[in-house]
Formats: sequence, C-alpha cells, structure tokens
Amino acid sequence: MFDFLEFNLLDLLDIILVALLLYYAYRLVRGTAAINIFVGIVILYLIWKITDALKMELLSNILGGFMSVGVFALIVVFQQEIRKLLLMLGSSNLANRKTLNRYFKIFNASTTETALDIDLLVQSCSSLKKQKTGALLVLERNSSLGFLKSSGVEVNMELSIPVIESIFHKNAPLHDGAVIIENNTITATRVVLPISENKSIPKRFGLRHRAAIGITEKTDAIVIVVSEETGTISYFKNGERIPFNSYNELATLLAKDMD
Repeated sequence: MFDFLEFNLLDLLDIILVALLLYYAYRLVRGTAAINIFVGIVILYLIWKITDALKMELLSNILGGFMSVGVFALIVVFQQEIRKLLLMLGSSNLANRKTLNRYFKIFNASTTETALDIDLLVQSCSSLKKQKTGALLVLERNSSLGFLKSSGVEVNMELSIPVIESIFHKNAPLHDGAVIIENNTITATRVVLPISENKSIPKRFGLRHRAAIGITEKTDAIVIVVSEETGTISYFKNGERIPFNSYNELATLLAKDMD
C-alpha cells in the first residue's frame, strides 16, 4: 500500500526539470497580463471538469469542445512568452556558445575573443551624453544577432570613443540606426531593429527606446540608448528599462550581464 512512496534518481531528475520549467515560465509571465490569462484558462478548465462530473451535458460539451483545441489556443495566446522561454533555455549556460568555446575551444579554435571593455563603453556613453548625441548600442550576448546585420552595414571596427562619436555624429552617413557590438568589436552599423508593439510603453519613449525594447523582447541582447533630446542614458534588458543612478552602477550592470 506504500508503493507510491518509492523514490529513485529519475524521479528526482523529473522534479528538478519540472521545477526549472515552472521557474522560467514564472519569470516570463511575472508582472504581465499573461499570468491573468493563464489563471483564466485554469478556472475554465476546472469549470469544465465540474460540469462534466455533474453530468451537465450541454455546458460540458461546449467547454469540452473549447478545451480540445486549448493547446493551439495557448500557443497563439502565449506566442511571445513561449518564444522567450525557448530563447531563455537556449541562452542558458548549458547552451552558451561562449562558455563552450572557453572550455573546449572547438568552435573558434583559431580566433581570439577580446572581452568587452566596459570602462571604455561607459566613457563613450558619457561623451555622447555631454554632446547630446543620440545613440543606439546593441550588445550581443548568447543569442546571435546575425539576422539583423543584413539590414545595416557590416563592419569590423575596434570599439573606441572616437569611433563611436564618429558613427553617431549627426552628419555621419552611418549614424541612422543601431550598432551591434560583439565582444569588443563593432560588427554592424545602421542596423534596423524591430519596434516593440507593447501598448504599455510610456509615451515619452521615442523610436530608439521602442526599438531597444523590441530587440530585447526577442533576444537576450543588452541595449544602451542615449537620448538626442535630453542626453539621458537608458539601459534595456528583457524588454524592460533597468534604472541606474551613476556611471559606476551602469558599469556594474554591464559587468554582471556581460559576464
């Protein structure tokens, strides 16, 4: 009678995997309308089971017909969340291309990667802020941004303050659009980013900020925006603006997220 108490290593692994899946799902829907939709679906499912148990045939058949296509409805309703979940799993340390390269050196054995110079990047942002020069800097992490490079001009320039200033100078031919920075190299300029369709974005945000939100919703990239009107520096991650109060805090955020 106590057979259900049997527990083995596979059961433990099963519990851990389910817990991880629920954790990632919670991170995606936390603070969004998606969690309310999920609760509504659960309530509808419970009502269906209750009506079925009470033999309320008409209502049970109607709800049953709806629930029979529930999987497809979930895919449609939670399309963005499912995409972000798969991206989050693919971008984890277990599947991190840079981690594999670091330890096994089998993908880019002949290439030497130079880590992002955070102090240099922060100084570049400070210089742009003082000049009130608008800028859109996309920092590639685990997710490849190769699909965006074709929309702009592919280059291979080492990151430096003069290079950043010259790219985003108002009269420069490459200032329009975003730049993609991989490690310590600018790999593309004039890149066109997807604009977020999130209706809750503050109206004070312009196209640069909406583009920053859009690309960070779809990938794990970090985006730094310098406002042309106010010179304000904004930091975006996972579709959200992350506040900071000083250049030291900005450097700390970059060091943590780009590690």
